[in-house]
Amino acid sequence: MTVRAILKMGDPRLLRIAKIVTEFDTDELHLLLSDMLDTMVAAGGVGLAAPQIGVDLQLVIFGTGEPSARYPDAPPVPRTVLINPHITPLPRSAADATLVEEDDWEGCLSVPGLRGLVPRHARIRYTGQDQFGDAIDRIAEGFHARVVQHECDHLIGRLYPTRMRDLTRFGFTDVLFPGVEVDDE
Repeated sequence: MTVRAILKMGDPRLLRIAKIVTEFDTDELHLLLSDMLDTMVAAGGVGLAAPQIGVDLQLVIFGTGEPSARYPDAPPVPRTVLINPHITPLPRSAADATLVEEDDWEGCLSVPGLRGLVPRHARIRYTGQDQFGDAIDRIAEGFHARVVQHECDHLIGRLYPTRMRDLTRFGFTDVLFPGVEVDDE
């Protein structure tokens, strides 16, 4: 299909709130998803939100199905189309109801060349629909949970630097990780 241009931080379109998807299993939706997948794969990303290509819809795709070149130590995340998502933070266990956050390094195709240490919920439940309108209801933790939260932030006009608590942990990848080849997202 088509590899689309990815909007970069500073573009006001990245700050908009995405609209709810109301029509499923349409040719237009399938074409958009195909373009998003081609764009994500061409950029080497592990996720992409529709607003990153200028489409104001509550639609994200993510996952690799295998270890990612960008995150070689992370477990694979199932390839997923998630529409109209809702995220609920979960405690690690029924015995301990405390919500846990974990800090880890993130990058973004819309914030190229930079990485930051970002707090995210360690365990979440996410719900929504797939491209056919069928319900999705999953529990995710670790890297999988991080990817979902990162991509869904794009739907509410947030980029990961706005989640950071310590900007001394934000910088160019080649400076933060000298001698290590690290891609943008």
